[in-house]
This record gives sequence, C-alpha cells and structure tokens, in this order.
Amino acid sequence: MSLNRRNLLKFGAISVAAATMVGCNSEAKPAKACESSSTGDSAVLGKHKVVVIGGGFGGLTVAKAIRKKDRSVDVLVIEKNETFMSCPFSNSLLGKLEDVNLGTLVHDYAQSVEAHGYSMLHAEVTNINRAKKQIHTTKGIVEYEILVLSPGIAYDYENQFKDWDADKIKQIQRVAPGALIPGKEHIILERNLNDMDDGDVIITVPDGKFRCPPAPFERASMIAAYMDKEEIEGKVIILNPSAKIAKGAAFKEAWEDLNNDRIEHRDYCKVTDVDPVAKTVTYEEEDEDDKITSTTLKYEVLNLIPNNKANPVVEMSGVETTTAFGKVIMNGCSFQTKTDADIYAVGDVVGHAIPPSGQTANWAGKQCADEIVSRLQGKSYELPVKTKTIKSGNICFSIVGDKPEEAIFVTHDFSWTGKTIKGKGNVPKAPSGKFRSAPNAKATRDWYNGIMRDLFT
Repeated sequence: MSLNRRNLLKFGAISVAAATMVGCNSEAKPAKACESSSTGDSAVLGKHKVVVIGGGFGGLTVAKAIRKKDRSVDVLVIEKNETFMSCPFSNSLLGKLEDVNLGTLVHDYAQSVEAHGYSMLHAEVTNINRAKKQIHTTKGIVEYEILVLSPGIAYDYENQFKDWDADKIKQIQRVAPGALIPGKEHIILERNLNDMDDGDVIITVPDGKFRCPPAPFERASMIAAYMDKEEIEGKVIILNPSAKIAKGAAFKEAWEDLNNDRIEHRDYCKVTDVDPVAKTVTYEEEDEDDKITSTTLKYEVLNLIPNNKANPVVEMSGVETTTAFGKVIMNGCSFQTKTDADIYAVGDVVGHAIPPSGQTANWAGKQCADEIVSRLQGKSYELPVKTKTIKSGNICFSIVGDKPEEAIFVTHDFSWTGKTIKGKGNVPKAPSGKFRSAPNAKATRDWYNGIMRDLFT
C-alpha cells in the first residue's frame, strides 16, 4: 500500500484525538464551569432553582433560554463530560469532507457558561431522591426546585445480546463502537477507518426507537465516499432488522446514482453475534416464507450500533416511562412530566411523538424554558403548538455525496393531537427533480454552524 492521504491520516488522527481529550482541569474563578467538590457523594454542594441533567443540545438550550429570559434564575447543568462533542454533523468527519476535523465537532463548555451565566458541574449522576429533591452525583449532592431531564441515550447490549458477558460488551465497545453517543466512540471509529485496508465495512441498525434514525444511512454514504477517495476495495453493508430506512427514497436514489453498488442494504437481518478476533458478524435473515437462515460475514471495520434505551438517569428519577425505550410520559403537550410537576424532560427521552434530533432538542428546549420561566414568574403559559401547527419544527440534513458535496433533508411540522405533540415529516426534492443537491449541502453546514453559535455564543 502506497503512502497516500489515507496513510497520513493515520498519523494525524492520533494527535488531534489527544488534543480533544484534554479536560477542564482548572477551577479558576469567576468561571463557573467545572466547579465541583471532591468530598464525594454525601456532601451537599448547594441548592439551585433549576437543575438540568445533560449538557447536550436539549440541556444547553434549556439553560441558555432560561437565563436569557430571566437572569435572576439560578441554573445549574450537570454533565459528566468535560468537553462538548456534537453527534449531528459527525458523519462528515468519517467522510473526510473538506475542512472537517475533530475540532469542528468539539466545543468548550466554559464558552457557553461564560456567555450565558449558568453554572456547570462535571459529575456523573448516581441517584435521584425525588422526595428530598436531591441529585446524588460522584462529586456530591445537588438540591433542586425544578429538575430538567435531558440525559440522552444509553446502549442496551444486555438485552440485545443476552449471551454476552460484561467483558465482551466492553471489548465490542472498544473495537466496534456504536458512535451515537458523543466522545471517544467517534474517535475509535474514525481511527478504524483510517487504519483499514481493502475489505468490507458493516454498519448495523438498531431495532426499535433510536437516536437520529437517518444516522446509520448517512454514515454509510459518508464511509462509501471515503472509500472511493482512498480507492479502498470493498462494500459498505448495512444490516437492518427491518426494512425501514429514514428518508428511504432519498437515500436509495443517492446510493444508486453515486455509489456504484458500493452500498448494500440488507432487510430483516438480526445480528446474533460478533467475533472481534476473527472479525465476523453473524446474523439471522427472514425471507418471505418466514424461513430463517443464519449467515456469517467477514468485515474489515464494524460499526455495531446497538439497540438504544433512555439513559439510566430517567429510571433513577422514578418518573413514569414507556416500557420499551423508556421515554418519559409527558403531561399533555407540556414538557412537564406526568409523574412529577417539578420534573421536566427534553431531548431523546421526551415522550412526545416528535423525531429525536439535535434540531428537535433545540426547539423543545426553548419551549421547555418558556414554560418554566412563566411558572417561576407566576404567569400562565400555553405552548404555541397547542393552538397552531409549527412549520418545520424539525429539519434534519444528511450529506450523501462528496466532490461535489450533496445532501438530502427532511422537515417535520409539529402539531397537538389532544394528547401529545406529533411530528409529520416530508422529504422534499430539489428543483432538479432529485432529492439531493449542492445547496442542501451548504444548508447543512449553515445549520450546523448556526446551532453551534446558538448554544455557545
């Protein structure tokens, strides 16, 4: 193999990854980021008017919006990671799009803290005592008046692969990460692609509800683009436990036009095992006659995206949830939970029938903040979605091509059904008659840059 751009990337990724792992070690004041106590889980660190668990798109939006509306409200964000990393737009890193690197996705929480004046505690939540209104963390106890849950997702390896022990799960996480949770998973997956020689890349699709339904299919497009640029022989094989593809017609059109049979989507394929040493995936496939056959595939790189569930913080809170994913059951069209009037929810865990995306979390975070501030100020408040349809409450872009960059997108209008907020989707075509276009790709970058400014400046 010649010393080409792909080989050079193997060296460059190491130094960039090391830089992004530098934590917020300083506790210098007046900055409020990283303030914490080392006295452990039993010490009471303080009480706050509003505590937000989770520093992702939803949590940061709630914190900023509350402070923007009422600077007198004391807001604390509890977030276990010391740096922010975006999952939206992260597939462009795997496609090696121009000017995209880890620095594009990683942001400093201190920037947002200073800009908006809330506080942040970098700690992991270990328990929630609703009766005492206490959140137990690895740094101590935080008390609250109002709590907002925005903790994101967790993976459900244990129920999906019942024969796997804890050691095997940890091994798979190391060598075949899901990369739907921000942090080192994306770095590992990028490194695996940089280090690969000829061979196939396998991407698995979770069963049931999961974060960002178009993500596996956009990822396939970006990895295919990367393999084309680096002249890597092999296919990108998508193993899907159903036949559902978010933005399906648009993705299939792009794959047919751009990828020359490099991307292969296989329906009704249930992954049953992985051998990380032999680099094989075994799956069961059901045909039209309900006959099940077992197949083992060799891979060079595996992106095993396991089934998703709500972050365990939701269960710790004791609020009522759905039985499968664990989404929080809401109080009508409110972002207040049905179980506890002092607990709200946004992001992946919200129980409304709206798509899980960065844009939806941002929209919901602003509505939730409006609701909380009105309550604290003793004012009545009604979510706008209850009286009118919110046009394009969600817009979700997926880049499908490189050189030229082209993207597809879906919009969702939000409306009130009488019981929940519901999203109705539409995947529009470009003037060319195709779903994808170069202006859509520019809009993807503009959206991402805009929402980062919204969160951090």
